Amino acid sequence: MAYQYANKQAALLAKVKGKTGKISDKTHEEHMKLYTGYVNKANSILKELEELAKVLDPANAAHANQTYSSLRSLKVDLTFAIGGVVNHELYFNILGGPGGPPSGKVADLINKSFGSFDAYTKDLKATGLSARGWAWTGYDPTSGLLFNYLGDAQNTFPVWGVKPILALDTYEHAYYGDFFTSRAPYIDEFMKHIDWHAVNGYLG
Repeated sequence: MAYQYANKQAALLAKVKGKTGKISDKTHEEHMKLYTGYVNKANSILKELEELAKVLDPANAAHANQTYSSLRSLKVDLTFAIGGVVNHELYFNILGGPGGPPSGKVADLINKSFGSFDAYTKDLKATGLSARGWAWTGYDPTSGLLFNYLGDAQNTFPVWGVKPILALDTYEHAYYGDFFTSRAPYIDEFMKHIDWHAVNGYLG
């Protein structure tokens, strides 16, 4: 049986319910429908890949071809679906906190990487305003620094070896119900409710 992703919707909603200020519970509930869709689609694709593996023939262009093939289509779309699962789990896991300046390891890394929490906040907000889908704070073990990465889709983050520790969803569904098209105040509200303890947990 192919690996199946668990739907953590109930736990993720409980984590943020009533704890994100102007980002409403209703927005989170609607947002979770998209997350559940990603979980279901990832699991469906994995099952299809399992079935394809039983008859897979690399010499058959219908199975394996860079222009279009069953394997290419399934594997490309799997990265999008898994990205939707992982990104949303990170997003909801690091919300529901008191916000404000962080403490612990992430605070040290922010100061080392950006010079100050204020500089980090400005850079994350600007990255979020520039992104078409996501902004992530990631830790690069090679440099020992944090960096705010930009992504335009669920599967445009991966930078090999970089550990994402914070995710900011900038798709309109994350804020339109509360802020309409005003993304900047949504990002400001997001910053007020980060759970820095959870962020530190991703750093290990």
